[in-house]
Amino acid sequence: MKLRVAHLLFLFLGISVKAQQRPNIIVFLSDDMGYSDIGCYGSEIHTPNLDQLAQTGIRFSQFYNGARCCPTRASLLTGLYPHQAGMGWMRDTDYQLPGYRGDLNPKATTMAEVAKSAGYSIFLTGKWHVSQNIKEDGAKTSWPLQRGFDRYYGTIQGAGSYFDPAALCRDNHLISPFTDPEYKTDSFYYTDAITHEAIRFIKERDASKPFFLYVTYTAAHWPLHAKPADIAKYKGKYDKGWDAVRDARFRKLRQEGLLSNNTELAPADYPGWDNGVDKAVQAARMEIYAAIIDDMDQGIGAILATLKQQGIDNNTVIMYMQDNGGCAEDIGATGATGNWAPHPETLKPLKKDEISYATIPQITRDGKLVQKGKGVIGGPDSTYISYGKFWANVSNTPFREYKHWVHEGGISTPLIVHYPGLITGKNKITPFVGHIIDIMPTIVELTGAKYTGSIPLEGVSLVPLFKGKSLDRGKAICWEHEMNKAVRLGDWKLVSKGELLKDKEHYKEGKWELYNMKKDRSELHDLSELYPEKVQELSAIWNAYARRVGVLPAPWKPLLDLN
Repeated sequence: MKLRVAHLLFLFLGISVKAQQRPNIIVFLSDDMGYSDIGCYGSEIHTPNLDQLAQTGIRFSQFYNGARCCPTRASLLTGLYPHQAGMGWMRDTDYQLPGYRGDLNPKATTMAEVAKSAGYSIFLTGKWHVSQNIKEDGAKTSWPLQRGFDRYYGTIQGAGSYFDPAALCRDNHLISPFTDPEYKTDSFYYTDAITHEAIRFIKERDASKPFFLYVTYTAAHWPLHAKPADIAKYKGKYDKGWDAVRDARFRKLRQEGLLSNNTELAPADYPGWDNGVDKAVQAARMEIYAAIIDDMDQGIGAILATLKQQGIDNNTVIMYMQDNGGCAEDIGATGATGNWAPHPETLKPLKKDEISYATIPQITRDGKLVQKGKGVIGGPDSTYISYGKFWANVSNTPFREYKHWVHEGGISTPLIVHYPGLITGKNKITPFVGHIIDIMPTIVELTGAKYTGSIPLEGVSLVPLFKGKSLDRGKAICWEHEMNKAVRLGDWKLVSKGELLKDKEHYKEGKWELYNMKKDRSELHDLSELYPEKVQELSAIWNAYARRVGVLPAPWKPLLDLN
């Protein structure tokens, strides 16, 4: 009897040890940041923790996202194209079409559900933004706990004040940060709260099980809100203007080996620094943007320190990526300086315990009117602005276009992978053309899970690259967002800039442009007229993709040229 008990105990312990040998996994996702916004991808912004991960891991020089927040997040969570995941547009509208429900497809399996099936503990801190309902009393079928996560802290909504975030949630209930016992009312800052909760989940986990942690910072999405101490670090850093910063980033990217020597810098999409620019305001805005990213990197460093303290740093896979390129949206940064509220006399501040749903609040809880306009710099909760297109052009160095479009500036962002248990050597850079759809199959392989989803995965596992092996995707990658279209196959990329009209019922088709990405990563030399057969080949691939994944039928009609 004693031998039988001992044998059973041995088997139990053996299973536990084997389970713990599987790696823990942390996926970091930041928001509205460009290709060159972190130090190891060319930036002057202080990101020592991300830089260290790169030094001991792998950087991808050609990694792609889904061009905008909701589509990228749905795609990342499921390993499917955004339309297959129900998020062909945004979460705001249900168009009653399979690809455009504005809600995470219930038939799509999430990373959390896959990892949980393999015995992992599953945690999420930060921005969700793939559920149409953001209200406490609404349906929660597409909220994190209903899609595989064990614990959740973050915002169901997509944007809001860093000092009083909209639709802040703990597990299945919306909360106010000002009555949450975890935080003092005079020190809440959302980026820090995301970090704090991530560390808390790691420390409170069941140590006999591996864990999967998804950390989705809103940094550096508008508004420009940062802490004074972080802003002070960058005082005067941007006084020489956007040309100087962009040129320095371009040189550093080439020196790092992330861009080939034949890569050109796309033409500037901003006025001359001495051409009527309010230099003090513009430089100060970029100081705040840098401070937001700096604080996020500090948080990542705190999480890494926790892993080391727990003795699990060598058995944890870390992946850092971004949801789209730098954002050109003008949110309160131009026009007359003044209140967001057209009728401030009608406003009443929320009580401390009330839930905020305001993406752009017009008054703070302590009664300050929120300001916008060309003279507003940003920083405190009484302001609400973006950094604008000119600095976004710098963020996306050396590329064209921005978040929302599918030229390189909108879809090219970093991927850093750090895994001491498997990745050997230092400071590796891979030119492999990766995509956000590849993260799910990578997690399936790392966790040892069996993918049983009803919709086949679209991506490929990146694990062979971690082992120093070669990897061949063997098929094209495609994009569509608001009829901005692209397909990449090998060194060739076909791309079109469409336009969704203001009536939200029609769109304009853009001309197909063709680029050789090996020779022209910045998309400056259109080869479509020289290689019409390549245009025909790639456009046929895109059309087949559009029909297969639910891009078509679209909720908008093409605007017919009647001339």
